[in-house]
Amino acid sequence: MSHNGIKESSKLREYLKARGRSSTIRYCCFFVFSIIWLELVLRYFTVGNFWSFNLFWVILLSLPLGLLAALLSSLAGKRRNAVIGGVILVVITLLVMLQVVYYTIFNAYLTLYSLTGTGKVLEFWQSGLKGIAEAWLPLLLAALPLVFWFFKAKNWVCDSRLSLNTALVLIFIIGIVQIGAFAGISTDRHGVMPRGYLYNQAFVPKLSVANFGCLTTYRLDVKNLLGAMSLEKDNGDRAVEKVEAEQPANVLPIDFNSLIAQESDGVIKDMHQYFSTVTPTYQNEYTGKYAGKNLIWICAEGFSTWAIDKEKTPTLYKLAGESYVFENFYNPIWGVSTSDGEYTTCTGLIPKAGVWSFFKSGENYMPFCLGNQLKALDYSTRAYHDHSYAYYRRDVSHPNMGYDYKGVGNGLNMTVTWPESDVQMMEITVPEYVNDETFHTYYMSVSGHLEYNFGGNAMSQKHREEVADLPYSEACRAYIACNMEFDRAVDSLIQQLEKAGKLDDTLIVISGDHYPYGLEQSEIEELNGGAVDTTFELYHSTLIMWDSEMKDSVTVEKPCSPMDILPTLSNLLGLPYDSRLLMGRDIFADNEALVVFSDHSWISDKGRYNANTNEFTANSGVTVDGDYATKMMAQVNNMFDYSAKILENDYYAKVVTGDMLANGNSDQAKTKANPEDSGGEDGGGAATKDSQVIKAFAELNQRFNIDTLSPGQTREEAGSGSILNFFQ
Repeated sequence: MSHNGIKESSKLREYLKARGRSSTIRYCCFFVFSIIWLELVLRYFTVGNFWSFNLFWVILLSLPLGLLAALLSSLAGKRRNAVIGGVILVVITLLVMLQVVYYTIFNAYLTLYSLTGTGKVLEFWQSGLKGIAEAWLPLLLAALPLVFWFFKAKNWVCDSRLSLNTALVLIFIIGIVQIGAFAGISTDRHGVMPRGYLYNQAFVPKLSVANFGCLTTYRLDVKNLLGAMSLEKDNGDRAVEKVEAEQPANVLPIDFNSLIAQESDGVIKDMHQYFSTVTPTYQNEYTGKYAGKNLIWICAEGFSTWAIDKEKTPTLYKLAGESYVFENFYNPIWGVSTSDGEYTTCTGLIPKAGVWSFFKSGENYMPFCLGNQLKALDYSTRAYHDHSYAYYRRDVSHPNMGYDYKGVGNGLNMTVTWPESDVQMMEITVPEYVNDETFHTYYMSVSGHLEYNFGGNAMSQKHREEVADLPYSEACRAYIACNMEFDRAVDSLIQQLEKAGKLDDTLIVISGDHYPYGLEQSEIEELNGGAVDTTFELYHSTLIMWDSEMKDSVTVEKPCSPMDILPTLSNLLGLPYDSRLLMGRDIFADNEALVVFSDHSWISDKGRYNANTNEFTANSGVTVDGDYATKMMAQVNNMFDYSAKILENDYYAKVVTGDMLANGNSDQAKTKANPEDSGGEDGGGAATKDSQVIKAFAELNQRFNIDTLSPGQTREEAGSGSILNFFQ
């Protein structure tokens, strides 16, 4: 070969190398910018505060993800690289689009665990289509990188496998940026709730997307599902202020010192240490006020203050304004909407993000649930839901709470409509228990469910003419219309109780599962008659606690939430429970109020903390210590962490023995058997109740293998002992 030929060949090689490097750089930049673009689209349409310092972390964390995608699609021949690159981009785009649609419908982000219930959720395909239609613009914008890929960027794919040197350079850059981002986030201690806590210790989807981006949130979701979140305990007490009280504490005789000394499992030992420091609530003037009374407890689908109208829903209007009037009741929405709303209402715990907490609790010992507590007192305990009985796996969670549970498909025979009629449910079910000596019935209604229109909602259509005179848009009128069905259902319930002579002996409690997120923000403000703050006031709601015999109402200004209902009812019914082991508090206790939201925002007696802005605002005229917000934030974070640990570790089975509850319930049973004289002359009635209590808790003992432990006694020492030993 001539000298000129060699020179030309060398130039060609140099040209091809330069072209290859240029193509690789363009290819890497395409994936990086595509991911950043997708994150920005999602952020603009779902995150309220677009321009904030959080945007820096979102962009920084997008860089290694983009480079990794480019690397993975550059390790084979050109055709195969193009296929791999296209698949990666399609998957990433669909993941972002999925969040856009889900957020449009539910005002929350989808977690991976919820995908396991997709089959059931597809029953609401109309809501999905509506969400897609409403989110057409962000979906169109999110599709732009895909369009660019098929028309241009796929041509930038490497003709052959990346050289080892280039691959190593990419791996080095990915590692350096990821490690740098991790170090920067982990050492960030700015504000009331540091980013390091969000990244390493807690999974809060809303804040995670805002601070780190959608794709990083998916990764943290996987980490959370695998149980890899590092929950570090704040050594501070759960309560900022100690409570001085002369009344007995609502606690069980748990010897935490002995449990700590004997426990070898580090997580369980840490839990013992934490709960031993929690300040309990104390008995008060309302303790036992409804001991021996019947209880109807309704978690109403989509119920809120906006459903209450003097003319259209007169029964709800009457009940909300009588007996106990809770001025500052907030109903936060959680990740699994209705199921999580039920879970926090029925258990007094905070749902664990990323899982179906209620379904998972079906494997656990749940001694404080009222079905289990009142069943031990010989109440008939039933639960009903007028839609598919297995939806959200209520067929697992509800029997575990102590209820004889019926839904559509396992004994509750309803007319097939969407949604079903709450009135029909009351007409069918009330006769099943109203003549029992004492009863507790729990309902999860459905008539108030979205969609709020007159075409796809049978209950709205049923009452369409009755709301025609209202000066609202169709969605607002449809929302009130379907809640008219729920109003008539409650009226039917009251009439049947009164006819059976049971109304004056029955406490009726009603709260919603969540705010009506099927309405647009503008529609909610239309019903409200003005602007509605989306951090706190969107969740302001109504709690009904109605006693037909109360002549004078009691106004409660203390902030409270559904999480507080279980401990409040336990105290009102005079039931034994340990207030340290619940995250909710007896509303009538003297402890400081605390309402927590899914994003770790909170409201106390003294002010409110907005997690989106990381700012605490004291109430007007209130002065707090400089570290008040930080202490309260540590308390709130502990509540989330240890509520999750209770669920994960079946903690109640480790500290609550049957005899603790049976002893307290036996005392309550004696009061119920003879209110004038809990002992009675011959004690026959009380003895009968004692035997029923023993039997009920023996069944729980057998089911969950709960041994009777003396204070400080280990399970090994107890051997095969059962709660019956306590009474022998």
